Amino acid sequence: MIRRSTVPSLFPPPGYAHTAVVEAGTRLAFLAGAVPLDADGQLVGPGDHVAQTRQVLANLESALHSIGSDLAQVVASTVHVVSPTPGALSEVWEVVDASGLADGPHTSTLLGVSCLGYTGQLVEITVTAVVPDGAAVQG
Repeated sequence: MIRRSTVPSLFPPPGYAHTAVVEAGTRLAFLAGAVPLDADGQLVGPGDHVAQTRQVLANLESALHSIGSDLAQVVASTVHVVSPTPGALSEVWEVVDASGLADGPHTSTLLGVSCLGYTGQLVEITVTAVVPDGAAVQG
């Protein structure tokens, strides 16, 4: 069971929760950062934060499905965005907020960074998710 909440004495967050509590005995999955590469290893959306975010979310969804989970089961995320200004971070967050990842809402941290691991990469998202009981894990 997941209990997500916002703290009334804190500023209301835009589309995420302050806390997420997962009951003991629940299986958790810690996913590596999802990146904007297609199945052939090609960068999707060079120079386009929004296109890269959509690809990252699609890749994240595939990884979650492979372990019997989905975006709605995410309890925490960290969103890394290459940008020297907040504008691109807002664009990326709008895509994240419109996705199933924002269901819950989950706890999240949005970071502006100077570079990521692949040439031209602008977005990466790491998550922790619940794997429901009885979920089949591929692999």
